[in-house]
Amino acid sequence: MGSMYALMSIGMMLILGIMTVINMAHGEFYMLGGYVSFFLMTQMGLPYLVSLPVSMVVVGGIGMISEKMTIRPLAGRPWFSTFLTTFGLSMILRDAAQIIWGVDPRELISPFSHKRVVLGPIFLTQHRIFVFVAGVVVIGLLYLFIKKHKVGMAMRAIVRDREASALMGINLNAMNSFTFGLGAGTAALAGALLGAIFNVLPSMGELPLVKGFAVVIMGGMGNVQGILFSGLILGVAESLSASFISLGLSDAIAFAILIVILLFKPSGLFGKRI
Repeated sequence: MGSMYALMSIGMMLILGIMTVINMAHGEFYMLGGYVSFFLMTQMGLPYLVSLPVSMVVVGGIGMISEKMTIRPLAGRPWFSTFLTTFGLSMILRDAAQIIWGVDPRELISPFSHKRVVLGPIFLTQHRIFVFVAGVVVIGLLYLFIKKHKVGMAMRAIVRDREASALMGINLNAMNSFTFGLGAGTAALAGALLGAIFNVLPSMGELPLVKGFAVVIMGGMGNVQGILFSGLILGVAESLSASFISLGLSDAIAFAILIVILLFKPSGLFGKRI
């Protein structure tokens, strides 16, 4: 759970940092990842492992189209304009999913779902281990991409100084579109991975969206390592509180941890004062 929260949060952080857009449709891209994977498996006959990168690319493309149609025309407007626009986009995507696939939960079958791993008193499925490993690997690759690749360096330059980046020849529109697509794609991957554990339904992105924002705040803006550790903290705290305290209180306890951290470290666990 923590690795998936971190994967969701990295896309949100990139969109917020580079485009200064609070993307309220991020949870719906997460949901679409599960549904696209389901469609590819049931209608196209693709294996689950093949459907993961394909769904990531497809939803990333939907994200790029959405950015061009809904966000780009509002460039230069107050942040609340794009906030409302992405909120409207989230409702459109959710209603579209209900029309296409209905409201009944859909099941994703992973080749690891029914294979158990026993570690003393702990029982796990191989798929849960696969989800964690996949999340950490993808986050690591994103970190290397942002640090080492030319496009990643351009993204960091835009965060530092948007106007200077444009003067140096960086195409801001192209970078905005790529960033939004990358964020949507990582959210889609998280949805397809967790869809094989919790099933897929139109409203599945609501809570991960809120928790994604919590992880971004907790980890510190612009810090990939911070987001990874904060995602793990939130996921472990949520799971342990559900097991040992109360399932109904697990979300409240997770957000109580966020509040305590911000009281003592307002810039986040790994953030810096600027």
